[in-house]
Amino acid sequence: PQVQPFLPQWLAQPKRVQKRIRENLCPVRDVPGIHPCLLKKLQKNGIESFFPVQAEVIPAILQSASSGYLMGRGGYRPKDICVSAPTGSGKTLSFIIPIVQVLLDRVVCHVRALVVLPTKELAQQVSKVFNVYTDGTGLKVVLITGQKSFAKEQEMLVQKKVTGYCSLADIVVATPGRLTDHINQTPGFSLAQLRFLVVDEADRMIDDMHQNCLNQIVKAAFQVENYSGSNMLFQRTKPGPLTAASSCSPQIPLQKLLFSATLTQDPEKLQQLDLFQPRLFTSVYSEKNTDGTETEQDTNKKYTLPEGLSQCYVPCDLNSKPLLLLYFMLKMKFTRVLCFTNSREASHRLFLLVQAFGGVTVAEFSSRLPPNERKRTMKEFEQGKIQLLISTDATARGIDVKGVNYVINYDAPQFIRTYVHRVGRTARAGEAGVAFSLVLRIQERRFLRMLRDAGIMDIKKHPVKGNSLKPLVQQYEGALCKLEKTVK
Repeated sequence: PQVQPFLPQWLAQPKRVQKRIRENLCPVRDVPGIHPCLLKKLQKNGIESFFPVQAEVIPAILQSASSGYLMGRGGYRPKDICVSAPTGSGKTLSFIIPIVQVLLDRVVCHVRALVVLPTKELAQQVSKVFNVYTDGTGLKVVLITGQKSFAKEQEMLVQKKVTGYCSLADIVVATPGRLTDHINQTPGFSLAQLRFLVVDEADRMIDDMHQNCLNQIVKAAFQVENYSGSNMLFQRTKPGPLTAASSCSPQIPLQKLLFSATLTQDPEKLQQLDLFQPRLFTSVYSEKNTDGTETEQDTNKKYTLPEGLSQCYVPCDLNSKPLLLLYFMLKMKFTRVLCFTNSREASHRLFLLVQAFGGVTVAEFSSRLPPNERKRTMKEFEQGKIQLLISTDATARGIDVKGVNYVINYDAPQFIRTYVHRVGRTARAGEAGVAFSLVLRIQERRFLRMLRDAGIMDIKKHPVKGNSLKPLVQQYEGALCKLEKTVK
């Protein structure tokens, strides 16, 4: 008999968050405890209501810091928080608002919040939003992703004074590699006062061997510093059992906030994160039927996809793939298409081919290109100047691209997570969107099985007849000759 996996209680009985974003918006003023100055900023930015995830998570984080950031509620250590919700459901604001609010009344500048993200683009995106909400509050946000020189970043983080080093950042937004460099090599960069550790795209951080980075952060947070007597009071020690002795000296608690669209259910991996009495907020669960019964098939659904997303796949062979893409762009007149390939080389070659064919404004987006060029490409795509953006999975994670109408998987993704993150670039924030996957006939069975195993049943077959591609063939062959010359 099959052994049922045993899930810890917090995973088995999470706090459920409504999936349907549009029908469950919550007016900003109805969320308790938000500071008037932040309410003003939200309105100034045109945010009148919160998404379901935000309406649940913001009060939870604020509550855990209701006695100020120096101690947990009632002197207890605050619980760690995990949030698993689909792409585009507003996870970023749900940690930015409470963190800014809790730190509003800080007096001395120390690194109290650290946000770790897997890619530079994501980190930039998050620090931008932080800057909007800290503007005029005196809180300082520093972005460290390795785009400036190491020495320049050090100058942004710490300043040396006669009395010793002092921090220039309250909130640090960073990528793992650069952050570990600063922990190890920047004198005076201290996490001893860290109150919030936010790990965005948490599952990827666990998988990508950044585990070591998390260990280093926690180690740095509990490092004993050789202070002169007075500060020994607030000296942090590794949390252990609660005893009379351990509760007599107040300590700044360290709270972990984990966010992901595909949070792992693997207890062994979660164990590595060393979470304290975690609470899980999730919108990955079964829906109630009209008669009040629950449809149970949904408990196997590990991933929720955005609600307005339609999914199709096109069976094809290798030679017709580029033709299919051109057919969608030129004959079906698709606009604002984000097209994914499995490698930088493939995306570059496809980009050159479409360019040689002509008739489509196309650009590529991959780690081959320098950051400022990527930024410009993104902007032009959002403005509608570029119809087709060919990209590697670098963009699939968390990047909020405005107005993507179609996602085309030019190369079928090999892993279900990749699929979820790619197709999640469209149909964001309750809008509608379509995802097409070009699947080779030999991959078809495996591809459909992968989706079925993840509980994704509503993908339609969308065959394209050979005749419809015929008119493109002659010009395509010309483009191939051109491409051959370019490549040579």
